[in-house]
Amino acid sequence: MYNILVLDDQPAIINAMRRAIDRIPSDLLNSRCRVHGFDNPENALESLRDVAYDAVVSDLRMPGVDGLDFLRQARELQPDAVRIMISGHGDLPSAIAAINDIGVFRFVAKPWDDAELQVTLALALQTRAMQCENQRLADEVRVQRGQLSEQDAKLRELEAECPGITRVERDDTGAIVLDEHYP
Repeated sequence: MYNILVLDDQPAIINAMRRAIDRIPSDLLNSRCRVHGFDNPENALESLRDVAYDAVVSDLRMPGVDGLDFLRQARELQPDAVRIMISGHGDLPSAIAAINDIGVFRFVAKPWDDAELQVTLALALQTRAMQCENQRLADEVRVQRGQLSEQDAKLRELEAECPGITRVERDDTGAIVLDEHYP
């Protein structure tokens, strides 16, 4: 099952995207998708800290938030998740910035064609799966050559499955700093 995060300020857009994603033909994608829709960027970022996502889809223009900034933060939290930008505005400079600076896989115009969106998402998820498999195989070769410890290879796999789990913040005394979101 693929986890997809969708951020848009309009719940109707989130629902329309969910319906389109739910109907991706099985010949395009070998697994179902679970869409996690958010109309609030803070909640979406919190979810990125807790749930491993395969893809992050964000609107470009939303009241009070810039989709580019959101995707930058998403990339920091989950660098392996593929990013897709949607927008109803033909903003070429923003599209170029999204692709060049943030590594957005595709820029999809609103209103989108369902078939185009489905193919785009399927290609993005297939590309991500190939990149993860290539990384796993490269790590396996490095372990065999002694260039990477088996422990480091396992840590990379664990980080890919559960982003952030291998990062520990410490204060000046060396004590572990707990996330302010947890009691």
